[in-house]
Formats: sequence, C-alpha cells, structure tokens
Amino acid sequence: MALVELHNLHKIYRMKGVEVGALRGVTLFFQQGEFVSIMGPSGSGKSTLLSILGCLDRPSEGKYFLNGQDVSTASDDRLSQVRNREIGFIFQSFNLIQQLTVLENVEVPLFYRGVGFGERRQRSLKALEKVGLSDRVHHLPSELSGGQSQRVAIARALVSEPVILLADEPTGNLDSKTGREIMTVLHDLHKAGSTILMVTHDENLAKEADRIVRLIDGLLDESRPGNGK
Repeated sequence: MALVELHNLHKIYRMKGVEVGALRGVTLFFQQGEFVSIMGPSGSGKSTLLSILGCLDRPSEGKYFLNGQDVSTASDDRLSQVRNREIGFIFQSFNLIQQLTVLENVEVPLFYRGVGFGERRQRSLKALEKVGLSDRVHHLPSELSGGQSQRVAIARALVSEPVILLADEPTGNLDSKTGREIMTVLHDLHKAGSTILMVTHDENLAKEADRIVRLIDGLLDESRPGNGK
C-alpha cells in the first residue's frame, strides 16, 4: 500500500457561473520515503494538488488516501487533526510569527496539540538541532537570514513527526547559494527517512528528486518522463 493514493481526483471551481477544472482525473501514488518534485506551468493545477495533499482543500470528486485513511470526505475537525499530526508544511514565505522566538515558533504545532511544556521544548530543540540552528533558539525571526528562517520553518514542519513533508517552492525566496543549503537540508531529511513532496519551478532542483510529476491543464503530462505511479 502506498503512503499517498490519489484516485481519479477532480477539483472544480465555480466562478461567476463558470466551472473551471483545476484537476481533471489525476491518479497518483507516492511511496513512503520518496522524494518527489511536482512541476507545471502557472494554472497547471499543482497548487490545487498541493492544497488537497495538505488537507487544506477537498477534491470535488475522487479519493485521497493518506497512510491508509480516506481523507477525501473527512470532516473539518478531522482534516485539522490530520494537518496537525501527519503533515508538515514548508512554505516559500516561511510564515514565522515575528513576536515569537525561533524555539517558540517551532513549538507552535505541539502547543495546539496540547503537548506539555517539557516534551514540547525537548522535541523542538531536537528539531532545531536537525536543521543546524541550535545556536539561534532564542533569536527572533527579524534577527535571522532568509536561509535561517527557512530552516526554522523546516524544523517547525518536522516537530510533529509527520508522515509527509509538503514543500511549496522552498527555495523560491532565497539566493542560489542559500537555496542550495536548504536543498541539502531536505536531502538529509530524505536520507533519514522523510517522505517529501516538493513543488518547484526550477528544473535543476526538480531533477534532484527520486521522481518528477508534471501537470498541465489539470492533467498528468504523460508526454514527459517521470509520472510513474
């Protein structure tokens, strides 16, 4: 059984009486421990796909199984639990809370899960150690470089020990050298067993993954290599 199974996924948006098919029958499987890049031009459906994978949105039709659970028709409360416990998000814009320290930012997902202070702090320090930021735990986001901010975001994604990491253009706001450092962090996490699904527009970065999934007009681009299931 695959870690992620998408069966005939459709997503239709209705705008001013017009139906727009963002996804049109996508079937995909992602195995535990894979590092997969998701690529496609603007409007291809990759952002919609990532939103559904992250349980931020539901498909209009089709099934999504995550770790053996059908989450495609789950309640809002259930989706919130899945997001908090099983999915780690890494955003292009970092999304750090400016008033909190590095350590406190990483603790946030565990705080909302009701994890006690001692365990919360221990797990957050361990996550920051994994991304090489043990010496910045009491700094504020405003005192960090872009690369350091993204490392904090990765640590925050890791702290809940999710079954998948979803990275949306994780190097998009960084210069090439810093982006390279963040890719090294992701590769290290992959080698340690993390399953990573990464949206990127950078062909060279995409090629570093185990596999490339390409979308065009809401469909898998079967004319390009890499869309194996």
